[in-house]
Amino acid sequence: MITGVVVPAHNEQERLPACLATLSLVSQNVVVVADACTDRTAEVARRAGAFVIEVAARNVGAARAAGVDELLRRGVSWVATTDADTLVPPCWLSTQLRYAERGWDAVAGTVSVVDWTGHPPWLAAAFARRYAHDTPVHGANLGVRAEAYLAAGGFAPIATGEDHALVKALKAAGRHVLHTAKVNVITSARRHYRAPHGFGHLLTTLEA
Repeated sequence: MITGVVVPAHNEQERLPACLATLSLVSQNVVVVADACTDRTAEVARRAGAFVIEVAARNVGAARAAGVDELLRRGVSWVATTDADTLVPPCWLSTQLRYAERGWDAVAGTVSVVDWTGHPPWLAAAFARRYAHDTPVHGANLGVRAEAYLAAGGFAPIATGEDHALVKALKAAGRHVLHTAKVNVITSARRHYRAPHGFGHLLTTLEA
């Protein structure tokens, strides 16, 4: 199965190198979509060996879709997506593929935070309590069969929630989506987040 990874990035020159370093251990087919960047994101990505697409959408759904389109043109049959502030484990993609071999059309994994700097000490526990009752869907940790992705209509060009929208469309199309904590990534708890109502917004809401 031919695989590839998409990373949307808006002004991520600081965090992107660590993300790409972990991805280099799981895939040689990484597409970074530098979206409306005013910093060196594209340059940093190219130096790390990623293929770079530059767009001016300022829209994470459109950025993810552009990256997936590039991978589909290359004949990729399994697409994984993550975020520029996220670190994936060496087994990340191979674990997704094992589930794909068992018949799953998409794998939605979980996220963990290890650095809570800048947040009150109780926030980690509050997040854990809330997260225990959630059904995880994160663009930072999502894999999907290319054929199923196309059948579901792909990522919608929306500024937030494009991951949830895709999973909803996959299920509506009768595709099998696995939600599992056995595929986990480490993401940041930064206050200056990108998606208006994404993971960073959740943490801000919990803190408030």
